[in-house]
Amino acid sequence: MQSTILLCTVGGSHQPVITAIHRLQPQHVVFFCTDNDPATGKAGSRSQVEGKGSCISEVNGAAPTLPNIPAQCDLPQSGYTTLVVPADDIDGAFDVMRRAIADARFKYPQALCVADYTGGTKSMTAALVLAALDDGHVELQFVTGARADLVKVRDGTQATASAAVEGIHLRQCMAPALAAWSRYAYDEAHAALEQIEAPRQPRLHAVWQRARDLCAGLAAWDRFDHQGALKRLGDYEAIVARDLGPAYAALRWMATGKDERDEARRLWDLWLNAQRRAAAGRYDDAVARAYRLLEWTAQWLLRTEKGWNTEDLPTEVASATGITANREGKYQAGLIAAWGIVATRCGSAAATFWDAERGAMLDHVKRRNHSILAHGFMPIAGADWNVFSTWLEHRFVPFLSDTFAGLKVQRFQQLPDSYPWGETS
Repeated sequence: MQSTILLCTVGGSHQPVITAIHRLQPQHVVFFCTDNDPATGKAGSRSQVEGKGSCISEVNGAAPTLPNIPAQCDLPQSGYTTLVVPADDIDGAFDVMRRAIADARFKYPQALCVADYTGGTKSMTAALVLAALDDGHVELQFVTGARADLVKVRDGTQATASAAVEGIHLRQCMAPALAAWSRYAYDEAHAALEQIEAPRQPRLHAVWQRARDLCAGLAAWDRFDHQGALKRLGDYEAIVARDLGPAYAALRWMATGKDERDEARRLWDLWLNAQRRAAAGRYDDAVARAYRLLEWTAQWLLRTEKGWNTEDLPTEVASATGITANREGKYQAGLIAAWGIVATRCGSAAATFWDAERGAMLDHVKRRNHSILAHGFMPIAGADWNVFSTWLEHRFVPFLSDTFAGLKVQRFQQLPDSYPWGETS
């Protein structure tokens, strides 16, 4: 049978503490008591544990007729520890109790730690509950029974009861993990949830598993693994489709790749991904994705409208643009050259955009070329990204949106930056 360490608050009636000891038969007891009040001289609950002779009143207000609690429970001197905590200082009491729990777990690693918060002041009770929840491996209990009034449980009716706190503990553990969503760090959130011990209650286990799977699904999406994302999110389609709306519909198209407009959706997904990297302060990554967005858009327009591939352009198209063949005899166009071809071959809207924005695009590409993830050695600063993203938002994205509208492709919203499905609901 597993041994038990009992940690209990002492104050008011002694009987609940004795009930807890008799019920658990602990290997060791830690009593949290208050000291004498320095202002009034009134005895604290410490006297119930360390008092000599008759020190406990059997009836409230009567003369003491009972020995201390260890004597009533036949506890040897080595079988208990007395720790003094402030009566009305939750912070101070919590600190003492937290250290006591850690010490008990170190000295008795195989034992079950049980915290009984029945006795003591309200501040002591609150502190012990908080300390137990903070540890995460301490069972909470209280002593209850029949009540004749609002003061105390009637003697002889006491019984211990476990406190249902697994939901509170789960919420407490999940909160910092899910906070990573504010940085769109879904993979980080998933890794943190994996470290949480799976709840025993089926309802709470389902909550934990759902959060873990949704984090994994959005982490896959954030890596452009749309098929993997759909596989994980599809199990929760009812709530995901409701709360992500057009974004989830777009994911389904991107994962299957059967629609001819799928590439347009992937371009938009890349733009949203770049914004997420910037929100996390990863500006070099954001700029690299934005550069790829500009390049891919030109490639997409040439391929869908003309059937041309920028890795191997027709000779007459390349010659007209001044592009020479590489050593393999292929005519290839980089970002700027590709946009030049788009402007002359893909309609008036592209030509108008290029005429107005060619200089700005060149400036932004030059900045990108000096970054660590391109050809340079300097990281991109937040201010540089802000300039680039402002141009993209106000100049490039409207052009892209107009192109989408012509294809009847719906733009979709950014992925969530907070967990929208409740921590323990």
